[in-house]
Amino acid sequence: MTEARSNIEIAREAKMKPIAEVGRKLDIPENALLSYGPYKAKVSFDFIDSLSSRPDGKLVLVTAVTPTPAGEGKTKTTVGLNDGLNRIGKRSVACLREPSLGPCFGVKGGAAGGGYSQVVPMEDINLHFTGDFHAITSANNLLAAMLDNHVYWGNALGLDVRRIFVRRAVDMNDRALRAIVISLQGNGFPREDGFDISVATEVMAIFCLSLDYRDLVRRLGAIVVGQTRDRRNVTAADLHAAGAMSVLLKDALMPNLVQSLENNPAFVHGGPFGNIAHGCNSVLATRTALKLADYVVTEAGFGADLGAEKFFDIKCRKAGLKPAVAVVVATVRALKHHGGVAKEEFKRENVAAVAAGAANLRCHIENVKKFGVPPVVAINHFTGDSEAEIAEIVKAAREEGCEAVLCTDWAEGSKGAEALARTVVALCDKGKAAFKPLYPDSMPLWDKANTIAREIYRARGIVADVALRKRFDELQPSFGHLPVCMAKTQYSFSTDPDLRGAPEGHEVKLREVRLSAGAEFVVAIAGDIMTMPGLPRVPAADTIRLNDQGQIEGLF
Repeated sequence: MTEARSNIEIAREAKMKPIAEVGRKLDIPENALLSYGPYKAKVSFDFIDSLSSRPDGKLVLVTAVTPTPAGEGKTKTTVGLNDGLNRIGKRSVACLREPSLGPCFGVKGGAAGGGYSQVVPMEDINLHFTGDFHAITSANNLLAAMLDNHVYWGNALGLDVRRIFVRRAVDMNDRALRAIVISLQGNGFPREDGFDISVATEVMAIFCLSLDYRDLVRRLGAIVVGQTRDRRNVTAADLHAAGAMSVLLKDALMPNLVQSLENNPAFVHGGPFGNIAHGCNSVLATRTALKLADYVVTEAGFGADLGAEKFFDIKCRKAGLKPAVAVVVATVRALKHHGGVAKEEFKRENVAAVAAGAANLRCHIENVKKFGVPPVVAINHFTGDSEAEIAEIVKAAREEGCEAVLCTDWAEGSKGAEALARTVVALCDKGKAAFKPLYPDSMPLWDKANTIAREIYRARGIVADVALRKRFDELQPSFGHLPVCMAKTQYSFSTDPDLRGAPEGHEVKLREVRLSAGAEFVVAIAGDIMTMPGLPRVPAADTIRLNDQGQIEGLF
């Protein structure tokens, strides 16, 4: 991997093709594309509905080891693998999440891939794109406004203002909005409230799990906005809010089609975080892609303990998806980090640290196997990696019964991912996948959370105070069949972000439980994880600007 040129410089040199030409690679007629300029479009529902009788292609998940300050390159690998599959003559499409403005202006920067494995137009995708996130934010805040308006005008539903569950949202990291007081100066009944980042809202989860317009309206109506004094649930349908919310989401719900630097098709649609939400792109985009291509490469947020677990236990369970292969992305740098090396020492050869940090990789490989999906390790190459360090990763993977493939697509595009593409195809052809969720629907909610903690995080189990345990008991009769979405730090298998490697025997302390009845899962919030992130001391926004030519600089 060479880092001499920035992602944005590489993206600006891209020779993009008109989006209609990209669509033709998937046999999407031009009249089925609703263009947002020359290089991005939404795919119409009339066309999507016409695909229902087609067989599905092979679904490939890209996940990773536990994230580190060095970055692992999961999106880059997803784009590179898709390009590699097209390079070897396979009909393939990538399915990615839309980036949130919060991380773009906070720590992470852009999220459209990197080097010569990017989706473009990169600046559009990382910023306002086709307005999907704005629509989701508006729909969420319309519900909040209608709820408080209902209380203001007499509260005919008898909502207990101490038991309001809906929070407002903004697609930005803003810690000052985590806890606020609203309705001051006689504008209603003052109460405590707060904001979540848009990607953590139930509306975002519903958006990404809905099968069509009808399912969208049903799910929106099922949102539990609060309770009465006698603990009766009040829903968005009770407030007559679902219809207006669905109108705001009407155009957004259509999947977005863009292209890679090599002009291969990619769907970029939806974007819940993998640490505080379920971390997968939309079901609609994935299912549409499966009807159009022989291979579909998608990603899930953060490490396999978070995004991949939720991809398997929530998205695949709810959408009836059956993944064929899982790619676990690892880097020499990441394993050095998990082996105890400081970031400043990443460029110095340290085979022993890679070997020690490989314990983290081994756990993620084991996690994937627990779902009956065969794994392959993609080694994201950096120029400072030594042959001995790479060999140590290959050795660790082989000892876990899977292959590790070196990927140089950051610098070489599809050529650098060709070996990974051939390995993935070979695994798909073997047909060894026997996908199964980690737990059955019938398992009680508490036991589901405990199973995730023990089997995936390798903890002793979950712990919670009496009030929280009682909340589990309250939810069990009506919602016990739902899966559990664990909200936890992405930086460790534990709830301590500083605990690297592969810790075992720790406790996962739950802080809160939230019902997402419309999304059809229960969120268990563990440790100190926040559903509204904050900006770092020196945010990326400090160096993002327009130059004298009106070009964006500093974005990733």
